[in-house]
Amino acid sequence: MSQVSMFSSGQEFANLFVSSDLLHHSWFTISDLRNHPYLNNPILVKVYPYHSNGAIVAFVSSPTCTLQKEMVSSEDLEGSQSPFQFISTKRNPHFSVNKAAITLFASLLNELSALKEQLGNVSPLIITGVSLGGSVASLFTLWLLKDNNKRPTCITFGSPLLGDSGLQRAISERPSWNSSFLHVVSNHDPIPRSLISPTNVFAGSIPQSCIYNPFGMFLLCSDSDCSCFEEPESVLDIMMEMNLNSQHQDSRFLAFDYEQVLERLKDRVIFKGASQLFHSSVDQLQAGIDLQLEAIGIGGQQTSNMNPLRTKVKKRVEESFAKKRNAFDPGKKLNKMKESMAWLEWYKKVTLKEGGYYDSFKRSENRGRDAVKSRQEIVKHQRVLTKYWKTIVEEVENMPQREETTFRTRWLYAGTNYRRMVEPLDIAEYYMKSGNTDYVNLGRSEHYKKLEEWRIEDNPSGSGNDRRKSVCLTEDSCFWAYVEEAIINSKRLREGSLEEKENAREYLVNFGEYVINMIRSYSVSSEIFHPHSSFMKWWKDYRQDILSCLSSLPLAFYMENGDYQSYA
Repeated sequence: MSQVSMFSSGQEFANLFVSSDLLHHSWFTISDLRNHPYLNNPILVKVYPYHSNGAIVAFVSSPTCTLQKEMVSSEDLEGSQSPFQFISTKRNPHFSVNKAAITLFASLLNELSALKEQLGNVSPLIITGVSLGGSVASLFTLWLLKDNNKRPTCITFGSPLLGDSGLQRAISERPSWNSSFLHVVSNHDPIPRSLISPTNVFAGSIPQSCIYNPFGMFLLCSDSDCSCFEEPESVLDIMMEMNLNSQHQDSRFLAFDYEQVLERLKDRVIFKGASQLFHSSVDQLQAGIDLQLEAIGIGGQQTSNMNPLRTKVKKRVEESFAKKRNAFDPGKKLNKMKESMAWLEWYKKVTLKEGGYYDSFKRSENRGRDAVKSRQEIVKHQRVLTKYWKTIVEEVENMPQREETTFRTRWLYAGTNYRRMVEPLDIAEYYMKSGNTDYVNLGRSEHYKKLEEWRIEDNPSGSGNDRRKSVCLTEDSCFWAYVEEAIINSKRLREGSLEEKENAREYLVNFGEYVINMIRSYSVSSEIFHPHSSFMKWWKDYRQDILSCLSSLPLAFYMENGDYQSYA
């Protein structure tokens, strides 16, 4: 099952990227820069402010630029192209990069040298670019990564592959480098695949130095969905499949517009059917691959056991895992975390019809043997994840301030995803014990509080949330704790002393305002309105009591009018 880690969490990570403001802010800078006059410059670069102390550096190449497949080897990099000699290692002394990209970078060297000094204390630092400008953005990011105190994040849109297997291996040897790159690719954009040919997949006698290879994470997008892929050979296989359906385009750059892609995906809930995922006969690795291929429009109902792509991708994952299994790799624990997250994602999907993720887990001890067995498996992975993130948070808190800030920024999305997925299970376990109350103040682990602080500090104003569809993971990971407290206070409102009733009434008024604000911002999963969810049970069991103190509040009108039925 360990191989599943290489294909786990792809859709959940993709959902976090697309629903955040990071991709949209990056594309906005590119769109703005493309409206500037080129004045015979082959490439433009501009710095834009981002949050309070951050910056986005955008690169856009001129439409007159052409892309050739020719590479330049590290031995031939001279003069203004020589800043990249530091990439070479004893294991990988040689590498090659695209000639057009390194030429454009060299033309900006003086300007970028000054910019490098200017960006010294900027955090977060985002480097972005489109098409060939994305290739230059990747080179500038690598140059910044040479300094250990700089940890930029590079986001490219429709960028062609940059270098050969030597470059890929040199970057992959440094996990903090590899995780700095996110490449956004639409299945309608031929440019990212323009340097890929069947020789990538069927190399034969062709030297590896002549073949382009990917590095970093790829966010592959179709008309309806998207998913993240990391394993390099699998990225090549999948992009080759996408390339077969693309129309021929010459080497002149007609950069694809990603604004509509991002907007369309932001409005969609990334949920796929996942029946039989816990069936003992299901190959979990193959199931994960199938889900992700379906998300980007490859496979789906047409998938069969004879599908050559899914077989090839699985083989690549297994081979890659076998090579890395016994090697020293600081990312091994992260892979284990991804594996456990995959189990929880599958469990969330297969319990949609049973009352939702939270309530299915809460009731599973009182159900059949299969439910108990699934719950035991989930609890095991829940423990693995909690132990991992407690250690991560503890290490971050003990870091020097600069390193701490950098680390928090880089791990923000994974930590947020973990907190929103796992904390509801902790809440369920807490309230299953008779007499437990006030989880937020009495039962909540410190590491959850710290992870939430990271998220708030990254986006203190909460800006960037203009979605019009519900999220698949409720944003407030303590939501179900507030629901449980609403149930407890509703009982007090009905049966308690005068003082208890007054306190309960005050809590329920605040809870009602909290919930309607979450609903209005589409910040809660639609599963809260499942007929068997704890939230709906609270409303049905205590409706008259609730209306006695909430009748004038928007939540009462929302529920009474049945508006929740159209929420999803």
